[in-house]
Amino acid sequence: MCGRFSQSKDKQTIKKRFNVKKVADEVMPLFNVAPDQDVAAILNDSPDEIKAVRWGLVPSWSKEEKHPYNMINAKSEELLEKVSYKRLIRYKRCMVIAESFYEWKKPEADKDKKSKSKSKIPYRILLKNEDLFAFAGLWDIWEKDGKKIISCSIITAKPNILVAGIHDRMPVILPQALEKEWLSDIPVEKALAMLKPYDSELMKAYTISRKVNIPTYNAPDIHEEFAYQA
Repeated sequence: MCGRFSQSKDKQTIKKRFNVKKVADEVMPLFNVAPDQDVAAILNDSPDEIKAVRWGLVPSWSKEEKHPYNMINAKSEELLEKVSYKRLIRYKRCMVIAESFYEWKKPEADKDKKSKSKSKIPYRILLKNEDLFAFAGLWDIWEKDGKKIISCSIITAKPNILVAGIHDRMPVILPQALEKEWLSDIPVEKALAMLKPYDSELMKAYTISRKVNIPTYNAPDIHEEFAYQA
């Protein structure tokens, strides 16, 4: 799964990278994005604009605005099976902007034990060139009693070789050459074919401090490499 990520670049940088005309005022640089926070996203109905969208899908048919935690992610293999996603993969695709994501790995000494999350080692995973990229995502609009929420899920897939050594899933990162196509009106079969693990040769990972475990902690030192004793 993908439970945390970062997008700490300024608005002008992301505007230039994704060649859009407008970035919403609510889009803020974040070093530790957690579920229920607003993320920078490009929706297929407005590809020239970056909007602030709540992370954690609230389906349009939901009775409440709350979402289950597992709706921050959507498994690529299940998109046509789940009621929440089979319409969205056809008509409501989006890109969630990021520069890195975080995953946690059990220490070698704990692999044969039931290890609590606090003992797991966090990794920062990013592109080797440290450039911005886009997660493949799905979005929807929920409205009730005059309240309107635009929300999203990040699509995950089986990991590439790099991430497999850390976790058994990874978010789908779209190759830059396919970003516009993902947002275009293509057949669902073609969209599904894009949902592959990103080339591990173009990525890197390193261990970081457990400060990232605190959802409210949002500071540049999260990105600093941190060595753990064996």
